[in-house]
Amino acid sequence: MTETIEVLVAGGRANPGPPLGPALGPLGINIKQVVEDINEKTKEFNGMQVPVKVIVDDDKNVSIEVGTPPTSALIMQELGIQKAPGAAGIGSVSDLSMEQAARIARMKMDSMLSTTLKKATKEVIGTCVSMGVIVDGKSAKDALKDVDKGEYDDVLADRIV
Repeated sequence: MTETIEVLVAGGRANPGPPLGPALGPLGINIKQVVEDINEKTKEFNGMQVPVKVIVDDDKNVSIEVGTPPTSALIMQELGIQKAPGAAGIGSVSDLSMEQAARIARMKMDSMLSTTLKKATKEVIGTCVSMGVIVDGKSAKDALKDVDKGEYDDVLADRIV
């Protein structure tokens, strides 16, 4: 029977301690190797919490699936901040460009319900609203209105970059 373990680990810094070690121990696999593989696959998300699935089949073959960090974590990484400014409209000091929002949307497209880059970027900007992050020099709500008006269609065109 295939076993699937789902955990959140620090990108590039997983260790055999909780929550990973105790979950993998009973499966009879090489925990050290699994941890090394996870760290290799998550190193680009250094410092962020990353969802990871460890799948162990009947023959003890291990496969690792790495998800993307939460949108808020990607926004904070893009802005180089450790903590979001706060509630919407209160203490907003970080300014995310529309290009940065689109980059985050591209990273998250596979895990979003959005079918276009424009819609995915609106989801990212929606996260900015709740985080109190300014988008392109204006409140995130105003940026959403401008996206709806088509003011950023050149930046948000669906193309492979």
